[in-house]
Amino acid sequence: MTPEERLQITAIRGQALTQIEEVLAAPKPTYTLDGQSVRWQEYVESLRRSVDWCDQKLADDQPFEVQSHGGSSWR
Repeated sequence: MTPEERLQITAIRGQALTQIEEVLAAPKPTYTLDGQSVRWQEYVESLRRSVDWCDQKLADDQPFEVQSHGGSSWR
């Protein structure tokens, strides 16, 4: 992942977390307007899935270390 992609994913994650905080700070009822339903709980769940996706992408980009231990002895 390029540094720009990493910054973009980090920004998306931050925006989603901010939106979650805003919705949970002032919960609103589910309503229908002009035939469209607004379900806030579903919206928050969608934002949480976005955060999870970002977390996974960022974690996948992290270097990892594999440690192995030899099982045989050479004399």
